[in-house]
Amino acid sequence: MSDLSWDDLQFFLAVMRERQLSRAARVLGTSHVTVSRRIDRLEQALNARLFERNPRGYEPTPASHRLLETAERMEEAARQLPLSQGAAPGHARSLRLAMPEGFASLFSTHLLPEFIARFPLLSPEIITMPQVLSLSRREADIWITLDPVTHGPYRSQRLADYTLHLYATPAYLEGSAPIHAPEDLLQHRIIGYIEEMIFAPGLDYLGEVLPSLRASVKSTSVFSQLAALRNGLGVGVLPHFLAAKYPGLQIVLPEQVRLTRTYWLTCHRDVRIMRWAGAVIDFLGEKLGARGQELIRPVG
Repeated sequence: MSDLSWDDLQFFLAVMRERQLSRAARVLGTSHVTVSRRIDRLEQALNARLFERNPRGYEPTPASHRLLETAERMEEAARQLPLSQGAAPGHARSLRLAMPEGFASLFSTHLLPEFIARFPLLSPEIITMPQVLSLSRREADIWITLDPVTHGPYRSQRLADYTLHLYATPAYLEGSAPIHAPEDLLQHRIIGYIEEMIFAPGLDYLGEVLPSLRASVKSTSVFSQLAALRNGLGVGVLPHFLAAKYPGLQIVLPEQVRLTRTYWLTCHRDVRIMRWAGAVIDFLGEKLGARGQELIRPVG
């Protein structure tokens, strides 16, 4: 055992935890062929079969369970290394982040440059369609969600609150019927999401503004909705931090319609205990906390 290297054992641990080559490969940021080759090499070095291959995946043998304690001790030692030490950029670990479009815009514009500087050994992969991924299959490392996950081996923590408001262009409002109350919106073209494709309850805004309100121009993309509103096509709900960038948009019913939502950070408990994951979580919480005034429009 003394001749084993962490470079070998991290492949072993990934397969032990994921039980499938493809999932282990994604965790390690490599290909399933590489994982298979490294497991074969480790088995040859130990002269022991570590996994039984079957249609359900890789099942650990008694030899795997005997090796597990050694591998986990080496993993713990590796966690203590500085996050910026050692490997060249080509050896960076991929970090898959799933997040809504609006948050992805905020992250990429304001947080990504510092993220890359602080974590040079992490290679971020940003997915802006989290609804196409499976939480149970762990297709992302960290999820930014609009609702907390309260079941299974996952934990959600509050990152930041943000407000949303009704917006339209002054030109649209001047050429349309006056809006003095939410009921007046029924006379207007409403921009919003496709109801049956809303992937999180937190995106179902219109029923909260007025129960009978329905969109007549619909998109799954908040940026398509933003474009329609900026082109003077109607009235719609946008996050304050997104709409505030465009002075050509005006808040409608500012005293009567103010929605509050929360961004939650969710990840599997096995990911959360990793040192790099804890550092990333702390970074996101710190930076979003510092930008809180940009996420919430002051009252009045």
